[in-house]
Amino acid sequence: MKLDILAFGAHPDDIELSCSGTILKAIHQGKKAGVVDLSKGELGTRGTAETRAIEAANASAILGLSARENLEIEDGFMEYNKINLAKIISVIRKYQPEIVLCNSISDRHPDHRNASK
Repeated sequence: MKLDILAFGAHPDDIELSCSGTILKAIHQGKKAGVVDLSKGELGTRGTAETRAIEAANASAILGLSARENLEIEDGFMEYNKINLAKIISVIRKYQPEIVLCNSISDRHPDHRNASK
């Protein structure tokens, strides 16, 4: 499925906190958008990976996303390496987005910085 926008976040909820307004506006304009969570957020202090998966599913429905995936990269230890890069390349090829959004490269959280690379 071709998407207009594909947003990558290091953790479930990164996209909702950073650019959900942009995504929601685009969807209301008829665009198709999807989210890729790189990790399950299993090291987070605000809920379990299972809770975060439920929240991500609920947020996806509210936003009207066309797709959402989790690449299950290890939370807290994200690396720019061949294995992780291949996962990301695969999902970009799958959805062929016109626009890609991601975490800030200068974010204070190391997972966010590494995810944006």
